[in-house]
Amino acid sequence: MARSPIPFIYTLLLALLPFATAENQLTSSSLNTCQEDSLFSATHFDVSFTPSNGSLQWTIDGVSNIKTNVTLNLAVVAYGLNVYTTSIDPCTTEELRGLCPMQLGSIEMTSNAVFDPETLEAVPGIVYTVPDLDAKVQVSFNSTETGEGLACVEADLSNGKTVDQKGVAWVLAVTSGIALVSSAVTSGLGHSNTAAHVAANALSLFSYFQAQAFIGMTAVDLPPIVASWTQNFQWSMGIIDVDFIQDIATWYQRSTGGKPSQILSDLGQTSVQVQKRSLDAVSELGKRAAQLITRQSTENQAGNGETAAVIIRGIKRVGFRAHIESTNIFLTGYIFFMVFVVFVMLGVVLFKFICEGLVKAGRLKHDQFQDFRNGWTTVLRGIMYRCVLIGFPQMVVLCLWEFTQNDSAAEIVLAIFTLATMIGILGWASSKVIRLARRSIAMHKNPAYILYSDPVSLNKWGFLYVQFKATAYFFIVPVLIYVLIKGMFIALGQSSGVAQAVGLVIIEAVFLIGVCILTPYMDKKTNAFNISICVINFVSAIFLLVFSNVFNQPGIVSGVMGVIFFVYNAVFSTVLLIIVLVASVIALTAKNPDTRYQPMRDDRSSFIKSQSQLGTTELDALGATARGESKHGFHNNKGARIEDDDESSSFSDSNKAQAYGQPPASPGYQHDNNSGRHMPPYQSQQPPTAYDHSRTGSMRSQGGFRAQGASPSPWQRGAGYD
Repeated sequence: MARSPIPFIYTLLLALLPFATAENQLTSSSLNTCQEDSLFSATHFDVSFTPSNGSLQWTIDGVSNIKTNVTLNLAVVAYGLNVYTTSIDPCTTEELRGLCPMQLGSIEMTSNAVFDPETLEAVPGIVYTVPDLDAKVQVSFNSTETGEGLACVEADLSNGKTVDQKGVAWVLAVTSGIALVSSAVTSGLGHSNTAAHVAANALSLFSYFQAQAFIGMTAVDLPPIVASWTQNFQWSMGIIDVDFIQDIATWYQRSTGGKPSQILSDLGQTSVQVQKRSLDAVSELGKRAAQLITRQSTENQAGNGETAAVIIRGIKRVGFRAHIESTNIFLTGYIFFMVFVVFVMLGVVLFKFICEGLVKAGRLKHDQFQDFRNGWTTVLRGIMYRCVLIGFPQMVVLCLWEFTQNDSAAEIVLAIFTLATMIGILGWASSKVIRLARRSIAMHKNPAYILYSDPVSLNKWGFLYVQFKATAYFFIVPVLIYVLIKGMFIALGQSSGVAQAVGLVIIEAVFLIGVCILTPYMDKKTNAFNISICVINFVSAIFLLVFSNVFNQPGIVSGVMGVIFFVYNAVFSTVLLIIVLVASVIALTAKNPDTRYQPMRDDRSSFIKSQSQLGTTELDALGATARGESKHGFHNNKGARIEDDDESSSFSDSNKAQAYGQPPASPGYQHDNNSGRHMPPYQSQQPPTAYDHSRTGSMRSQGGFRAQGASPSPWQRGAGYD
């Protein structure tokens, strides 16, 4: 005698992890085809099992092209393991009498069953509590007479628990914002060392968030817990559901000749109650990441009853889980990036007026935020450049992906213009930094001299190099290339998850090796912070390769690795958040937060501000002139800045020296035209052989430069001297 299909509910998943819950329930709201040319599909499917009252309810509206007696082969798969299999004859099962025999056309079935208490006690309690349940029920329709496979459908099961939580996304976003704001405020208060560390860690943290979002955007069939976890980071890519933004995106596309997709609206029209409830709870369902969403098209319903299958994967899957139509994804990300930039600009302007008002009211010291108040327009330009850098990964992916979607001609033009502009801005800024550093090396044997001595250059271009040590000023170029290539694989490889996975493994491996060898960041702690992120990104890429099933591993391997992926990334994210948050709070509350950090070995602080601890009036004067400080401000009397490229011969030698970072000779100093250095009077009295670059290599060899027994000048330590 054939067994009832009911037992699959309480036999699925024998080994699961606990997760707190208020209501125990198992549900499924999707019935997907799992066979090519399947002769049965469902336009409406809803199953719900509630152990509190022992009831099982299901409703199925399907379309059948089968006209014969069939045998149903049912299999319950949990984390890749077949935990239950059975064969069912609809003709001998009361609940399935409507399928004996199967008929052409529409099939509607509604049933309700009640379990006895003894049966309910056999169900493990943990099956209702594990988040993002990786379980599905697969039903094959085989001809009773010939045994031929006629159709196959499968339903993903969920207990309503998920790691995709809005609260998690908000915590991640707020922490990133606090870190960026604290670095800006700390910089304005004059704690440049602390500001550089907090800003570097904040940017690295944000890059890690975007790397997690990239994993979710791949076309790989991710385990449910991985798809849900990476969904928490999609806000960093601008994938945020706001109703009026969706209305604007749809209107813009229609007005520019595009045709908006209707995946979400079609699902709602097909089954208003069930499908809408499914959409409202889609973030709570642990569905397979590359699920097939089958819908009955209006035209086919009026015709031969065939179904149209819409495959949702990769970026479209991310948009679907966020309740965003696939044709609105690009504009949604673009709009939120522009809103972010505008709000940052308005925030800077508002802070400028607040500071001025507090100074006039006597509630803020006149020297607090003085550099910002005097040069706030330059600071604003630098912050805008930083916004471009933050949004670069997001716009690379979305703009390149839009090229493959062609939602409308206007959106294609917008994508081309945006991507070209951002690449042009960052390329120009990077080349500017490299030119300044090379000029500094040629003149002063130290790239930090010019990069940090001019506040205008530092505020405008510093976002590209302050996180690196002075000798690694160029590393922003490999970083931008890394982001660009990685974004290309994500955006243009949506048709092949395997290609994306292999590409990401190679990219992350090369970048990890480069960072480990060069250790380009400002100090050991910052290098360790970033290397750890690179290691996690590389490990995640390896896991992604396994998820792509390129090794044909057993399903249990992918299921277990999905849980491991979530655990180690959740722990790592928590550690990073704590580190950044603690550093941000201390930066805002400590009287002198710079004491927490060791001075940079490139001695950038020697060029940024005067240091009374140097102990010599001559060095203080040299530091002030190097920065171009005077009673009139940072500019020299001709208005030239260190970053200026104009090498016109109309300048006098003295003015050209100032324009290119050579401080004018102060009283008591003589200038060495060959080396570009200033020597104290007693230096000039020594024989010429005492200043032989070919023999000494640096000024450190000059015993007369400082008093005997004194430590080397900070201007002679660090990059270019060690």
